[in-house]
Amino acid sequence: MTPADLSRTVLHAVRRAVDENALRAPVPARVRVERTRPGGSGDYACAVALQLAGPAELPALEVARILRERVAAEPGIGRVEITGPGFLSFTLDAPSDSDLAVLHAVREQGIAYGHGGALRDEILQFHHAREVRAAVTAHAVRRLLISQGARVRISCDEAGDPEWSRLGVTVDAYGTPPVPLPRIRPVPAGATAGELLERLGADAVRWGLLRPAGHDRAPLGDGLLVQGEANPLFRVRYAHARARALTRGAAALGFTSAADAAPHEASARPLLDLLADHPGVLLAAARHRAPDRVARQLEAVAHAFFDFHDSCPPLPSGDEKPSAAHRSRLALAEAAGTVLAGGLSLLGISAPAHL
Repeated sequence: MTPADLSRTVLHAVRRAVDENALRAPVPARVRVERTRPGGSGDYACAVALQLAGPAELPALEVARILRERVAAEPGIGRVEITGPGFLSFTLDAPSDSDLAVLHAVREQGIAYGHGGALRDEILQFHHAREVRAAVTAHAVRRLLISQGARVRISCDEAGDPEWSRLGVTVDAYGTPPVPLPRIRPVPAGATAGELLERLGADAVRWGLLRPAGHDRAPLGDGLLVQGEANPLFRVRYAHARARALTRGAAALGFTSAADAAPHEASARPLLDLLADHPGVLLAAARHRAPDRVARQLEAVAHAFFDFHDSCPPLPSGDEKPSAAHRSRLALAEAAGTVLAGGLSLLGISAPAHL
C-alpha cells in the first residue's frame, strides 16, 4: 500500500463515519499521510482527527477512535494506533511468506510453473474418433498429464486428417486397439479441421474447441476473432502482452521488478491467490482430463491482472519516479504474464509479446 492508497483508505473511512452518522463534519477533499518521524510509531501518521475535531464538535481523541475502528478493518492495514492528542499511526501489513514464495516459484520455474510429479507413476493410453475436437482435446489432455509427470499414449480409430498437424496434433497409433481403452469423447465440432482453420486460424480453433467442457457444444463463431474484451481469448492474450510491455517499459525507465517483495495493495490479493492456486488447477485438469479448467483459470487470471493493473499501475506516470511499490507491482504483473504464457502453451496456443 502506497501513501496515496493509504490516503484514499483514510478518506473512505471518514466518508463511512459521516454516512453512518458517527461523525458530523464535512468530508475533506483529501487526507494527508506522512512517513512517521524517527522515534514515532508505525509506518505512516495522519492528523485528520485533529482537523475534524472542531467541525465535529468532538475531542480529537474521540474522532480518532471513530476512524481507527473503520480503518483497521481495511485490507493491507496491520495496526492503527492513536498517539499524542489524536494522531492516527498506521502499521501496514507485510506481504506473507507464502506470497513471496509464489512469486519466487514463478520467477524460477517460468512457464513450467505448476508442473509437477504427482502423476509420475502413471502410464496412460487414450483412444479417440477421427474427429477434430476429439483429436485436439486428446492432445491437450496429453500435454496436461505429461506436465504432471505421467507417460501418455494416444491412438485414433483411423488415419488422421492431414490438417490436424496445423493444430499441433500428433497421434501415436491408428486402428482399433487390441484391448479397450479409455476414450476421449467431447461433443463433435461439426466441421473439419480444414474448414475451421481457414475461417479462424489455429489459435482461435484450439481455444474454441477446448474452452467449453467436453459435454458442451463448442461455439466456433467469428466472435473468436474479435479484438476486444468480449472475446476471452483476446483478453487472455492481451493480458500477457500487456505484462510483457510493462517489463519493456520499466527497462526504458531504468528499473526492474523486485525479487524479494510482493505488493501490499488489497487489489493484488485476488491475483496473488489465483497464481497460488495455479498448480492445483493444472493437476485437477490433468486428473479430470479437462483442459477447459485451464482455460477458465487463464480467464480469471487475466481479469484479476487488469483489475490490479488499473488500480495499482506498475509503471510511474508523469514526473513520478520509480519506487519500491512500482517494483513489487511489476513483479506481480510479470508473474501473471508468465502464468498466462504457460497456460496457453499447455493448450497449444501462442502467447505473443506484442498484440
